[in-house]
Amino acid sequence: MFVFVCAGCGSRLTIPLSQAELPVHAHQKYGNGIQLPVLMKSGTFAVQPEPWGAPWRRWEEIDPDEAVARGIHAPVYALSGGAPGTIVIAPGDARGTVLVPEVGGGYCCGLDWGDGPNMACEACGLPVASRIDDCSLWQAVWLAPDAVHRLPVASSEPAMLSWAELLAEGKGTPPIEPITRWGSLLGLDHWWSWSPQWEAAAGRALAHLLAASDNRPVTVPHGLSAEVFQRALDALLPAVQPARRAVLAGPGLSTADTDADIILVPTHPQTGALWRPAGPAASAYPVPLPFGVWMWMAFPEPHLHLPASGTMPDGVLRDDPPAPHPNHLFRADPGTFQHTLVRLPAVRSPWLREILDNLTHHMRVGLF
Repeated sequence: MFVFVCAGCGSRLTIPLSQAELPVHAHQKYGNGIQLPVLMKSGTFAVQPEPWGAPWRRWEEIDPDEAVARGIHAPVYALSGGAPGTIVIAPGDARGTVLVPEVGGGYCCGLDWGDGPNMACEACGLPVASRIDDCSLWQAVWLAPDAVHRLPVASSEPAMLSWAELLAEGKGTPPIEPITRWGSLLGLDHWWSWSPQWEAAAGRALAHLLAASDNRPVTVPHGLSAEVFQRALDALLPAVQPARRAVLAGPGLSTADTDADIILVPTHPQTGALWRPAGPAASAYPVPLPFGVWMWMAFPEPHLHLPASGTMPDGVLRDDPPAPHPNHLFRADPGTFQHTLVRLPAVRSPWLREILDNLTHHMRVGLF
């Protein structure tokens, strides 16, 4: 495990933390005025490998060769000129810091990125992190990579779970959840909607599905996978034949289906590594899904249970009615889709670039 200390004076800034996968929804902006929860599980940290945060440079200011060197293959609004390796933690895991709220400009209901770090080391005053808790953003503390050092500590490191152990834990991410909005005159608004985590996961996966399609139709398994992906795939890809077939693959699933062109596979929640099949299926294009989302797609629960107080014995389910179904069709997160697609070399194909250029139109018609 590790602690992060101030690069200026060496003061400890966090509790002991173990590394985890960077959530696909880390930079998601969801809706308007929405109260999103904490991004990272307490006791964990993740690293953003790309530069992130101020200063930002518009696309017109960036040399095309520089963009390609950074893995960007299509225009974006702006790229960060900051240092790579920003570290994200749960806000409650920070120690020895003070808030500098006047730096967090541009916020609405809370703190946003502003013009730079809005948290300073309590001992020496060095700006060390950005506290993010504005509406429609995931709550987190982002440690500036050039202002902190990572030091190993003598604490018990959580065991690296095998795929079988992850499967046995059965921690799926429900596709539907209650959403809360800030600022109502009657208090907090609640309603049932598609999970923001699912929308972000689908945004990344849809970009990969399109890249793997080679501009041919793609079919996905019936059920929840089809509800999430098929409508967008049918609208964005031509109806020529033969179609490419995508299937769910991963721990606990049969590997008999070896003729699929594309496989929807989980990423490891501790390392971010893709599950890899053996045999003929190893040649299929792997589309990443966060383990919790993949788990629910592969092994869906019979119905979602309404939250209730109290506990029940193990193995006993509450006799609650199913959670209300969202009042709109599933839509992938457009920001995550764009973020992923511009980083795939396939986006240089004219047909895929056209989809990217028409993203605003696709949002208006409800595909995103």
